[in-house]
Amino acid sequence: MTENSVRTDFDEEIDRREVPALKVHPMVLGEGGKDLFAAGVADMDFKAPQVVRDAMQVRLDHGVFGYEAVPEGLYPALCEWQKNRHGWALDQAHILRAPNVLNILAIAASLFTEAGDGIIVQPPVFFDFYDVVQENKRRVVENPLILQDGRYCMDFDNLEALAANPRNKMLYLCNPHNPVGRVWTRDELMRLGDICARHGVLVVSDEIHGDVTFAGHDYTPFSSLGADYAQNAIVALSPAKSFNIAACCSAFTVIADEEKRKVFQAENSRLTVNKNNSFASVAMLAAYRDGGPWLADAMTYIAGNLALLRDRLAGIDGVELIEPEGTFLAWLDFRALGMTPDELTTFLRQKAGWAVTRGQAFGKQGEGFARVNIACTRARLEKALDQLAAAIP
Repeated sequence: MTENSVRTDFDEEIDRREVPALKVHPMVLGEGGKDLFAAGVADMDFKAPQVVRDAMQVRLDHGVFGYEAVPEGLYPALCEWQKNRHGWALDQAHILRAPNVLNILAIAASLFTEAGDGIIVQPPVFFDFYDVVQENKRRVVENPLILQDGRYCMDFDNLEALAANPRNKMLYLCNPHNPVGRVWTRDELMRLGDICARHGVLVVSDEIHGDVTFAGHDYTPFSSLGADYAQNAIVALSPAKSFNIAACCSAFTVIADEEKRKVFQAENSRLTVNKNNSFASVAMLAAYRDGGPWLADAMTYIAGNLALLRDRLAGIDGVELIEPEGTFLAWLDFRALGMTPDELTTFLRQKAGWAVTRGQAFGKQGEGFARVNIACTRARLEKALDQLAAAIP
């Protein structure tokens, strides 16, 4: 059975409450929130690729779930995927396994910085970056993005000044960027990489959304820029977003520098971050080997949702779409409505029936904004937009 012969129906409404999905769980929606447009948690409402589900079923039918090694084909499949789709000649020897991307960021901070050292982030940025830095007793150092003519860019002059401070030892890069949807260009990444290398700042790059880009915008893996850039980087990869398998996959740490890789591997061993989940392994292997057609179909559908969102917001006063280049997350600017952040949250929830991620969660630069997940059925998005239009006077 091939993915081309069993096409996913992205219009299928699936009741995610049949399992304890975070997106629709009371701990996220709150009490009485079951009828809200659940658009906060960053996963898709679509079934995983048929090839992934088939592979997991075969593994289930085997019936024995003892300790396992990494399947021989997994790393080659990842390398082939990166080479064919992104032009990155990833060396298999540089890959380590990890439970998840945030684990990689946390271990990198603990290994290559000291308590009190600064870690640079570029807000508005994924809120867990702040938690990882602070919970590891490091300092958050902000290099805010600049919003200019509806598009975000990096403030390289400010970054240069921050990187020159010897107490700032690391930078967390979000590539592509969550929540603003930028797919950083090769030139932007090289300029950032040059600044960090010049001042001894290690780049730790979260690239979990790398495969989720729209036409005309190509994701560039940071370590594909060249050997010098790769030597000053730790790259975190995972198929979680690409194939909607966040609850049944793990992640990969890519470290070109041999000494850093040995240190990281030793820490993995010390923390016993070295076990393999059989279902995660077969899911990822199937996704990288045969999931390309499903991903293409999913991105076509999501692009259609983005077109709907763009068209409808053009007729709604007070709301502006920050045009995304990648991710399935829309960053919406509500500042023209003149509400405080708390008022905006209340308005979206109580008047529009939207449960989204508040902009201020991504840093003070996100106040007046909201992140909205559009990887849902078109009918659900259409209804939510009707509700928003009716709520805004």
